[in-house]
Amino acid sequence: MSVILKAEHICVAYEGKKVVDHVSFEVEHGDYLCIVGENGTGKSSLVKAMLGLVPTCCGKAVFNLKDGKRRIGYMPQQLDEQKSFPATVAETVISGCLSGMRFPKIYGKKEKQTAEEYMKYLDIYELRHKSVGELSGGQRQRVFLARALCAADEILVLDEPVSGLDINAAKDLYSCLEKLNREKGITVVMISHDMQSAMKYATKILHLDKKLLFCGKKEDYLLSVHSKKLLM
Repeated sequence: MSVILKAEHICVAYEGKKVVDHVSFEVEHGDYLCIVGENGTGKSSLVKAMLGLVPTCCGKAVFNLKDGKRRIGYMPQQLDEQKSFPATVAETVISGCLSGMRFPKIYGKKEKQTAEEYMKYLDIYELRHKSVGELSGGQRQRVFLARALCAADEILVLDEPVSGLDINAAKDLYSCLEKLNREKGITVVMISHDMQSAMKYATKILHLDKKLLFCGKKEDYLLSVHSKKLLM
């Protein structure tokens, strides 16, 4: 498989304190990579640096996408404000298409079809006229996943997408991601604090503690010394 993401010596620092220290790794098309590690070990900072959302001290991330287009679906951590999100499901989902549109940004037939496809695929089409704020946590995360998919057709980057969800809602979202990876070949890069689910669904693991401790196949990670503490 070809490389879809190459991170080279990424460093991130806040107020002079380094939180990500020369991290390099590669992600191939079709991978399902879980980024794991204890709290405060730089996981979110690494992802944000990869996406250009925070500045780096050094290093860079290069995405190898079709036609050179930088269309990446990103789901940040769920915020309290999302619980009272005023827009409808349909409005929220189709807004993901904006990143790939030229000015004037007016939704056409293609964007409407894409939004409808992903709402149906994620079983939220019947909710399309409801306000996002009316939904359960699991339904809300599927809406934001559908929006991320409208922004990307190759790679999804997610920051603890099941945080705050109950067990059943979390299991449902994991199943959605696994299905997208398996059926549509979408590459998944996900920060996860849920080691059991990471081990179940991921094909590769990246273990971070400011520096890179491990990056490779899940089966090899299970045999490594780095897995022992997190899996206890």
